[in-house]
Amino acid sequence: MPPEILEEEMRMSDEYTKELIKQFIERCRAHSLKITPQRLAIYRELLKLQVHPSADAVYKNMVRDFPTISFDTVNRTLLTFAEIGVVETVESHSGVRRFETDLEPHHHLHCIKCGEIIDFCDSDLDAVEVPKRIEDEFTVIGKRVVIRGICRKCAEKDEDGEKTQPSKGKSQKAMPFAEV
Repeated sequence: MPPEILEEEMRMSDEYTKELIKQFIERCRAHSLKITPQRLAIYRELLKLQVHPSADAVYKNMVRDFPTISFDTVNRTLLTFAEIGVVETVESHSGVRRFETDLEPHHHLHCIKCGEIIDFCDSDLDAVEVPKRIEDEFTVIGKRVVIRGICRKCAEKDEDGEKTQPSKGKSQKAMPFAEV
């Protein structure tokens, strides 16, 4: 990639990150939540990871730069972020709560073997109507389709005769099926 394009991408990424942090600060203030160095660092770590991390994954990355931070602080902070709408919790088949900062409408592919979560966009799925009986009984604030299956890597391992075991999972922010 030519250096000028890479530089432009880095600049746009930095501007995008700055905008997300600005929105984060505004949301915290709107909910009378102090902007502490730890909260800001935890949010920045979420932005860096961009892989639907668990509280444990965030904690393990945080402890390198903040050796006195506790897992409980990270976990409670992430739950607070979810309560005020700064992040969303992601459905997980491994039983571990995962978090994401991408609040735009999208859907998930879940690999039942390795636990990977892949984001994708699809306008047809976005347009799925909520049944009237549900809207009558339930205030819908969002829709997300979760497709469970076996990712390509795990399927290839199975074809090669290797056994794959379910794991605690990892995720990525690739959007291989995105309609842009």
